[in-house]
Amino acid sequence: MPKILIVGAGQSGLQLGLSLLENDGYEVTLMSARTPDEIRAGRVMSTQCMFHLALEHEREHGLNFWEAETVKVEGLGVSIAAPDSSRALDWVGKLDNYAQSVDQRVKMAGWLEKFEERGGKLIIHGVTTSDLNSLAGMYDLVVVAAGKGELVQLFDRIPELSPYTQPQRALSLAYVHGLKPRPEHPDFSAVRFNIIPGVGELFIIPAYTLSGNCEILFFEGIPGGPLDVFTDNPDPQEHLDRILSLMRQYLPWEYDRATEVELTDSRATLAGGYTPVVRNAVGELPSGHAVLGMADVVVANDPITGQGSNNASKCAASYLDSILANGDKPFDRQWMKGAFDKYWEYAQHVTIWTNAMLQPPPPHVLEIIGTAAAKPAVARRFANGFQDPSDFQHWFLDPDKAAAYLASV
Repeated sequence: MPKILIVGAGQSGLQLGLSLLENDGYEVTLMSARTPDEIRAGRVMSTQCMFHLALEHEREHGLNFWEAETVKVEGLGVSIAAPDSSRALDWVGKLDNYAQSVDQRVKMAGWLEKFEERGGKLIIHGVTTSDLNSLAGMYDLVVVAAGKGELVQLFDRIPELSPYTQPQRALSLAYVHGLKPRPEHPDFSAVRFNIIPGVGELFIIPAYTLSGNCEILFFEGIPGGPLDVFTDNPDPQEHLDRILSLMRQYLPWEYDRATEVELTDSRATLAGGYTPVVRNAVGELPSGHAVLGMADVVVANDPITGQGSNNASKCAASYLDSILANGDKPFDRQWMKGAFDKYWEYAQHVTIWTNAMLQPPPPHVLEIIGTAAAKPAVARRFANGFQDPSDFQHWFLDPDKAAAYLASV
């Protein structure tokens, strides 16, 4: 019976572990640095909005525990601020299938408990390279799914696929209750993507947290700019006050519906940065054992396109297929490379699109965004591209293809 060790209890590691346990013949051990109760009592970890294709992977394995109570995200809208803080543009596109965002404190804690219920072996312990070096020989396959910490250094950066060497945005967020509905579409919820040219972006994401449904206010600020004001780690209320002040200054139409918001809890704020990077998927320990990197360990994108948890889910699904297809054969370096290459066939499109979105939009993208305000078909295609970004190569990223598409609608 193949023995598999997964290090890391996030979306990818837990989804892979839980889905493996549905199949007879695998002994799965998962290492988490925190217990479920410690996760629930901790700080928010991300913004996660998962679109239909990623949610389908959870449903396939019976992991959609919070689907009934979580607010349905039925659209994605874009607004652009003018220099005088008025709206230069505003539209919303409907999603063909709804998206949902569950606070990872809720999901990962619940999934950890389910992992043990399904027969997995859970070890609560932080893992260093030295620890893993000692453990690796005891397993047929070691998967590293912990995107933070020293284990990431086992995987070499690929320069030709990693154009950035430092964060391209200063990130700050707050989970809040009390945000009023967007008056333009009070009958359905949508992710709102507000662009402040030369300054950054504000995303507003409907979500589900420890205390029920809420909204996430998420600023992506250009480093050194006016939104990059959270490096002093303000206390949670001050953190929220700064976010609201920036909304009032740059995006008054969003601030108008935020005048009565309050934090969902005392651990509902987060700030930081994220360097986009692609790494080799096969890492080698000092003992010579090879380990397989997973999700944002080896493909990390800026959250501007909201693909982190979606990629994690799709990577877990792809690796599951590769593991099952391998049967009783060894999980050697060649198999590891093949498993990653299969995932990369999809993930490359997410990386290309996300890196492009970090740059000032070229003329053909501005034309697409402008046309979407008048043509719902364009808005709808853009919104639904978030569930499968591989579509953007066919019409969004290339000026000639964009012109041909716009001429056809």
